[in-house]
Amino acid sequence: MKLLCLVVMLLTFVAVPSAIAVEPNEVLADPALEARARALSKELRCMVCQNQSIDDSEAPLARDLRILVREHLQAGESDRQVIDFLVARYGEFVLLRPRFSWHTALLWLGPAAILVIGVCGIIVLARRHRANFDRAHVKQERLTAAEAARLSDILRSGEG
Repeated sequence: MKLLCLVVMLLTFVAVPSAIAVEPNEVLADPALEARARALSKELRCMVCQNQSIDDSEAPLARDLRILVREHLQAGESDRQVIDFLVARYGEFVLLRPRFSWHTALLWLGPAAILVIGVCGIIVLARRHRANFDRAHVKQERLTAAEAARLSDILRSGEG
């Protein structure tokens, strides 16, 4: 039980730094603007960490991007304008969820295509297996003596 408590405490301390990545001096006085900034920060990728949002990252570049987002919001820009500015400056990679366009189509449609190809492959393999099983099963069947005699009579008499 003590070991479990120790593990929980360690995990809590490990998780806390990412939860407090936004520093107090970054927080805006207007709660509505701060909420918008936090929402936008959760949609933007940290260019250093690459698997975290700038809201969760403690990297200096993430801090700079959080401040930049807040400056643009204080200047009166809409969320879309802020996102468009950052995409123009850093490219689509800055978005954690890239927009759907011709150059991101493979990213969005690739998993579905792989799934369809996999399902088709499984169906083809299942049919081949079944056909091979049926052929093997038919080959293994033997005629009984009565069936063999009847077949011989049919073949000799020329019945159809």
